[in-house]
Amino acid sequence: MLRKEDTKTQGFSLKPAMKEEGPPSTKAFQPRPPKVSTFRRMCDRGDLPLQMDYNSRGYRIFWKVALDKLDYNYYLPLFFDGLTETGHPFNFFASQGIHEMLEKGGPRILPVIPQLIIPIRKALNTRNHAVMCSTLRVLKRLVVSGEKVGEALVPYFRQILPIFRMFHEKSSTGDVVSGQRGEDIRELFRETLELFEHHGGIGAFLQIKYVVPTYK
Repeated sequence: MLRKEDTKTQGFSLKPAMKEEGPPSTKAFQPRPPKVSTFRRMCDRGDLPLQMDYNSRGYRIFWKVALDKLDYNYYLPLFFDGLTETGHPFNFFASQGIHEMLEKGGPRILPVIPQLIIPIRKALNTRNHAVMCSTLRVLKRLVVSGEKVGEALVPYFRQILPIFRMFHEKSSTGDVVSGQRGEDIRELFRETLELFEHHGGIGAFLQIKYVVPTYK
């Protein structure tokens, strides 16, 4: 004989058909392989005014033209274009060349700022940790490279900061995002935003907050 308890059935439920998983990944943080840069093509052809040298301290670049004679309007954006490169020696040429040009550029840097925005965006949008770390180090150097440079970058925050927002929001979840060299990308993003704010003049903070609401 069936007991009353044996005749009870569970109500309709979706649980057996569903797995307790989070939302599907948007792959927003996955690297996006860039196209071969103009910088690399020119480097392959030997059209750049520099070559690599090696001594007891390691690799360095040797300029064939004095930096005070270099056309910054042409070469600085070209070297920024090379920030997307990950292979040696192209990545070394690009990052080291930029740092040396920024060190010696003085007032020649400011007029070139508008031409740097597209290559900066391309480099950050690769989502490649090594490329982003290199680009953030360059941005930290750029913003302090000359008078008014930080202020000149402010009108372009809405173009270059969206990727900052992604990684700044990710850092607030406690997720660890590290570069291949053990660099904490979250820390590099934070340091760069602080420099943008400090050197961007009046209104820089509000412009940063508009694009990166989690920035404090």
